[in-house]
Amino acid sequence: MSKARFLVVCLNPVIQNSLVFEKLVKGEVNRTAKRRTDASGKGVNVARVLGQIGCTATELGQLGGPSRDWFLSMCKSDGLCVRWVESNSEIRICTTVIDADDASATELVEEAKPVGEGTSDRLLAAFEEELESCDMVIISGTKAAGFPSDTIPRMARLARERGKKLVLDIKGADLAASLPFRPLVVKPNLEELLQTYAPDKAEALRRGAGGAIAGLGDGALRDFISSIADEYWGKYSTILVVTRGTKPTLYWDGQGLRERQGEVVRALNPIGSGDSFTAGLAAILADGGLIGEAVAEGSRLGALNALQLKPGSIVS
Repeated sequence: MSKARFLVVCLNPVIQNSLVFEKLVKGEVNRTAKRRTDASGKGVNVARVLGQIGCTATELGQLGGPSRDWFLSMCKSDGLCVRWVESNSEIRICTTVIDADDASATELVEEAKPVGEGTSDRLLAAFEEELESCDMVIISGTKAAGFPSDTIPRMARLARERGKKLVLDIKGADLAASLPFRPLVVKPNLEELLQTYAPDKAEALRRGAGGAIAGLGDGALRDFISSIADEYWGKYSTILVVTRGTKPTLYWDGQGLRERQGEVVRALNPIGSGDSFTAGLAAILADGGLIGEAVAEGSRLGALNALQLKPGSIVS
């Protein structure tokens, strides 16, 4: 348990339905009584797991629409401390469909409605206030439509100016624009890293190209990741950690690219395992732990999450 106080930013909240079917038959009526609904979104998941391991975390984000009170009631049931601003936009609903017959999980993602005018300003004001009482900032996930392109980089700059440790689980332009503010660690998964630096290879990975990602064998892939990690460390003193599902996590330790194979489990619901990894990683690093120890804890929590139906949770 870290004694640090965490501020976790989530700019794309979700009401998550998780449904389990004994055997899913495409094109037919499929019925199940095994289901649950939870407040979710990457930052919400991170904050919930931090709380479950005994850390103090506040989740910051935007909420709106008629389902806002429902979302907040689910957060309250989970013991989550939530600081929110009005978005004047409906919270999206996403669904995970789990086929127990082949242990597969299919994610049906609803894109977020654009946030209303002034949401970013209200959020940044709340962020500055919350910075005063935190030790580490975690910014996780994408942002909903309607946010200015500089919203996340401005948060990174403010965290840097206030001397707060910063963990980023983001991608693309938000990541590139935030790097100059020297985050402690950047933790994308492999697809997100490829989306940032090699979008064509990310699409091949999404289609299931496996180890030979658009011509990248495992050795070439490691060299590719190593070159990015080396640049992060040399320019920004930032550690790159890249999760790869059931394959070994690759991470930079200041001298070279290392790997750690996490526990491979028969997953019930893998949604939120990356967020659970982020929580474990941040908890160790917040107290000055070594990156290898942090990756080990992240891997442990990610595996525990995969055994639960509830996304972003290590307990049932």
